[in-house]
Amino acid sequence: MSALRASTVHPVPRGEPTPRRAPLRAVEGGAGRRFDAVRAPLQATSGVPFMLLCALVLVAALLAALLLNTTMARGSYEMSRLQREAGLVAQDVQEVRSELRAAEASLPQQAERLGMVPAEEMTMLSAADRAVVPGPTEPAEQP
Repeated sequence: MSALRASTVHPVPRGEPTPRRAPLRAVEGGAGRRFDAVRAPLQATSGVPFMLLCALVLVAALLAALLLNTTMARGSYEMSRLQREAGLVAQDVQEVRSELRAAEASLPQQAERLGMVPAEEMTMLSAADRAVVPGPTEPAEQP
């Protein structure tokens, strides 16, 4: 690529004079008095649009980071609340299980207070055919 700028045609609004380049000027150079004819450089275009674009990108990135941070913080608070709630539910389950174990342990004493006596033999009935099913101590009948 060349370091020279390509010449471009810029539209000129009506009523304004056509911009002209500066006249050629002599530049000193070398040991002897050698002169080269060069044109004055064109005026550089304004950097304001590029700076505005950079500022816009920076502001958008900052807003996105703020939004992401806020969302993550909200999710963190929600997660900690749910973990606390899960811990309380686990404690409730443990309490209910311990109450159930205590009730199972005191079941024989409560049955005696009500006047119940332990069964001598266990007998089970089949609901389908209303027949006596052998218990765990009785051997099954062989046909």
